[in-house]
Amino acid sequence: MFSRNKSSAPSSNDAPDPVAAAAEIEKAGGKGRPTPKRKVAEAANKRPLVPSDRKSAAKTARQQQRDARDRQFQAMQTGDERYMPARDKGPVKRYVREYVDARWNLGEFFLPVALVFIVLTFVFNQNLNMATIIIFVLYGIVLITIIDAFIMWRSLKKRLIAKFGPSAPKGNAMYAVMRAFQLRRARLPKPMHKKHGTFPE
Repeated sequence: MFSRNKSSAPSSNDAPDPVAAAAEIEKAGGKGRPTPKRKVAEAANKRPLVPSDRKSAAKTARQQQRDARDRQFQAMQTGDERYMPARDKGPVKRYVREYVDARWNLGEFFLPVALVFIVLTFVFNQNLNMATIIIFVLYGIVLITIIDAFIMWRSLKKRLIAKFGPSAPKGNAMYAVMRAFQLRRARLPKPMHKKHGTFPE
């Protein structure tokens, strides 16, 4: 007589779907909507780890990488540090570049001179005495350019300490030397002045 009506008992099929409930809450909008339960909120925030359209996602990623490379290359041409690589950013690195670009470095002539000597070694390949002389002269040029780079760095180091403090020169010696051994026109970031002689203050 007091038995429960079995048809009124909630069944598992009548339980609300968390994802559907979350969708309904998102559609409702407004500040007057009820606060969703934790389970419903977590279901609403779920995103697939793997995109459904992999081709489209890969194409978008490639385009973004291409745009980033274009921005970086343009920054290296114009001096815009926002999009430069991390190794070229900062006032210290900019000061090093400007000093190296202002100075006449023997290293910037090393590559074309070395190519000339390589050609000469092939030309005088049969003449042992001349080939030996050419090799020794080339070694002498290498030594002179290394000494010049060392003098350049000593002078630059003093300037960096005076302007930025004792910690500024750390990690910049190789940066300066590598730039000094590059052809001026091939340097990136590009020199901000067309000619030598404009030293940073």
